[in-house]
Amino acid sequence: MKQPSLFARSALTFAAAAVAVLAAAPAQAVDVAASPTLSKIKSSATISIGHRTSSIPFSYYDANQKVIGFSQDICDRVIDAVKKETGAAGLQVRMVPVTSQNRISLVQNGTVDLECGVTTNLKSRQQQVAFSTTFFVAGTRLLVKKGSPVHDFGDLSGKTVVTNAGTTSERILRKLNDEKQANITIQSAKDYGESFLILQSGRVAAFMMDDVLLSGARTLAPNPKDWAVVGTPQSFEAYAFMMRKDDPGFKQVVDGAINGLIKSGEINTLYAKWFARPVPPKNISFDLPQSDPLKKAYASPNDEAFE
Repeated sequence: MKQPSLFARSALTFAAAAVAVLAAAPAQAVDVAASPTLSKIKSSATISIGHRTSSIPFSYYDANQKVIGFSQDICDRVIDAVKKETGAAGLQVRMVPVTSQNRISLVQNGTVDLECGVTTNLKSRQQQVAFSTTFFVAGTRLLVKKGSPVHDFGDLSGKTVVTNAGTTSERILRKLNDEKQANITIQSAKDYGESFLILQSGRVAAFMMDDVLLSGARTLAPNPKDWAVVGTPQSFEAYAFMMRKDDPGFKQVVDGAINGLIKSGEINTLYAKWFARPVPPKNISFDLPQSDPLKKAYASPNDEAFE
């Protein structure tokens, strides 16, 4: 193999040194006083975190009603960054349960400073709130009972399907129904637990939602192996944390914490904890390797919507 010239080796050494210097450079300081959210948090010594109650394995209650999950672990790192930035060592964390229907309004009206759940970053939502760096990518699919005649979205014609109200899955399903004139009856539920209970009751043929959340809902069944996630993904969803718009200082702190987890590789440790090992409440493993879209998101951290 031809060896690089002395000039080329010097150029490579200089480039490597430049990268090392940039990596070691401290993050630009945030002007806390200029950030409405950080100022509010500092003066009140409280940060309000929006969370979900049954979004396994992202944000849900454990047996002691403590919020746990992949999203919450990442959120905890953000809270630590906010403590450091504001100098509020005794910062109180107020946990606020949110739903698909009220999560945006609770961020907008100040009830929640940061929503750490399973919200998809959409261009339409960017008109209402700001989004952090993407921390997960999911595909929208179907949960059905094993042996069901429903194997893909084309099999839903004339059937009833449940999904969560106020989600992208509901919007996609309604659009699909209109475009294909599939005569699908769409039933909306308040959350994942309710949607899965409706599916288990036999009143609907399928439950449409993000594939990872369907896998999480399945773990709640008496026999999870009775249920299967099927179908061609109808969209890919970039999950991110929500915060109020027009507060670049607060967003810088949030993104900095998430980007730090990604660049250090710690995000992979957290991912393995929640997707490659048994998780509460039934100690069932998702056995879900990182998808190619997620690997791409981690290779180049960004806050871009997929649509």
